[in-house]
Amino acid sequence: MFPGIEEAVLQVVSPATLLLCLAGVVAGMAVGATPGLSATVGLALLLPLTFTLDPARGLVLMGAFYSGAIYGGAFTAILVNSPGTPSSIATTFDGYPLTRKGRSEVAIIAVTTASVVGGLVGVVGLLLLGPAIADVVLAFGPQEYFWLGIFGLTMIAGLAAKSLVKGFAAGFVGLLISTIGIAPVGGDVRFTFGFTQMQAGVPLIVALIGFFTVPAMIDLMVDPGSRAAAMRREARRREPGLLLRTVRDVLSRPLNLIRSAVIGTFVGMLPGAGGNVANLIAYNEAKRASKTPGEFGKGKVDGVVAPEAANNAVVGGGLIPLLTLGIPGAPPDAVIFGVLLLHGLRPGAELFTTQGELTFTFIIALGVSALLLAPVGLIVGRGLQRAVVRTPTAYLVPGIALVTMIGAYAVRNNPLDVVIMVALGLVGYGLRHLGLPPAAVVLGVVLGPIIEAGLGQGLLTASGDAVPWLSFFTRPVSAGIIVLVLLALLWPLWGRWRRLRAARTTSAAGAAGPAADTEREGTK
Repeated sequence: MFPGIEEAVLQVVSPATLLLCLAGVVAGMAVGATPGLSATVGLALLLPLTFTLDPARGLVLMGAFYSGAIYGGAFTAILVNSPGTPSSIATTFDGYPLTRKGRSEVAIIAVTTASVVGGLVGVVGLLLLGPAIADVVLAFGPQEYFWLGIFGLTMIAGLAAKSLVKGFAAGFVGLLISTIGIAPVGGDVRFTFGFTQMQAGVPLIVALIGFFTVPAMIDLMVDPGSRAAAMRREARRREPGLLLRTVRDVLSRPLNLIRSAVIGTFVGMLPGAGGNVANLIAYNEAKRASKTPGEFGKGKVDGVVAPEAANNAVVGGGLIPLLTLGIPGAPPDAVIFGVLLLHGLRPGAELFTTQGELTFTFIIALGVSALLLAPVGLIVGRGLQRAVVRTPTAYLVPGIALVTMIGAYAVRNNPLDVVIMVALGLVGYGLRHLGLPPAAVVLGVVLGPIIEAGLGQGLLTASGDAVPWLSFFTRPVSAGIIVLVLLALLWPLWGRWRRLRAARTTSAAGAAGPAADTEREGTK
């Protein structure tokens, strides 16, 4: 069943391969924790180095770097509210509130545990289910991607804690931002205001830094005392046994871990979705399944576990269609695809048969890299956390501002992106005070291109039909996703109805109590 796996295990446990895994994880974490330097950028910069290595070791290094980069994005998401990679968007929702509560070390330990479990589940899915599940990807056409984007928009109901109308208004703002630039279908130039640099649209990294990091910096400047109080609470919490207690707490809820990792593995298989979408879906499903959904967004550990388990599972899930069908599941997978082609390797069944030793060396090394996230992440992550905690606010804010400006500029080497980042940050700060959640705006920015491309391409592919738009409702997979969309929309309404019913029952019982007491007094 696994030809060459014995030789692959022996090659992975060799000191040279283990050292490559360690070096890749550490370098990836450094890149992932730097806003603006995504996993795709880091892998592209690493590509020339693989020319000097044999195919197996080149793939091992790329895989370890990829795992470390996805995990590294959680550090800045937790500590300074800046997702190091787009895969860590949802980690900010509860990660930064944990920091403001003085529990950043707990958050770092929790995401490390979740990342290891998610990474291992993704690798197991790649190893055992890859060739079988990859066929599912072929059933996804433009119509399915359109409905997948609509399903993602239903998460606004979970992000809008106070007002659903304001939540959808914020999501609509994000959709408008995603339309800036050249249209994916038709090629129309929209909302560039005469700037040719804006024809490529607003980069997601720039939007993330603007909507999440800039408002956080403004808060620190307006009220530096709140951070000082949180840091004092953090210092008081450093008691022995915190590591083991946090790990035990995360593992005591395996359903959240496994569900999120399975979501990440499946979404990773869908070309163009990747960790950007997987972490948001996993967060929303964790909140929907929780007995205390009102605690999400206020510093709940489950709120950082779910997105990190999902985005690390995407690493293995995205390689399923790549190795079996030659279809990259996410942009970083496209770079790894390039490494395969440069070494004369063609994805497909023969990659698992005639090239079994190389393929299984790569897959097993991914599992080893996921395990290495635990010791390396806890040492580096907790060290970074303590450095940030000890840094005075007067030095931390300028440092964050410098790093974010460099990160925004590095995306396209475009000074205009720095201006866009600051402008979006000020808009996000104002929207938050109006009650419009910035997270919903970013959700619209992420899903807008998926929805627009799916709609346009779906109508084009069905242009020969009498009624082209009916193809969005008649395809079996589309129908299944539509059912999920309806359930996602009805779930909050059902929960609200249950809460109102419980409140009426409580008030009725409270009113009946005094009446019964009065009747008894009259009888006496």
